[in-house]
Amino acid sequence: MGMSGGKLDGQPMIDMNMTPLIDVLLVLLIMFIITIPVATHSVDIDLPQGNPPPQDIQIDPVKNKLILTEQDVILWNGNAVTEGQLITILQETTRMVPEPELQFEPERMASYEIAARVLNDIKATGITKFGFVGNERYRTFGKGGPGGGGSD
Repeated sequence: MGMSGGKLDGQPMIDMNMTPLIDVLLVLLIMFIITIPVATHSVDIDLPQGNPPPQDIQIDPVKNKLILTEQDVILWNGNAVTEGQLITILQETTRMVPEPELQFEPERMASYEIAARVLNDIKATGITKFGFVGNERYRTFGKGGPGGGGSD
């Protein structure tokens, strides 16, 4: 049983096996990429300091009430605050242990846009104890009732 060979039987192969060479080059390339320090680009910026909450605004350690009036005024425990002050106050409450409950009560004719922005601010600051209060006034939708606002 003989095996048939090619024309070059008995002569050495002159073609080089490239697979080990490629493997070694890939390993060296990976080692080179790992050892190069990552170039970090940084720009020094003087960031503005946040304003502390106004001294006349009290943060209750148990629960705080946030009301949005029909004139789009934000009230924190009965005191008018700006949206920037509200964010600062909300950040302050998240640092309290335990975190106080926040009760949100928008009035019937309050702007949806302002209410949505306030809710976004509440979410962005990471408030976890949050609830809507006064919703029972809006149980009836449509004609009549204390909260009926629609017209048919």
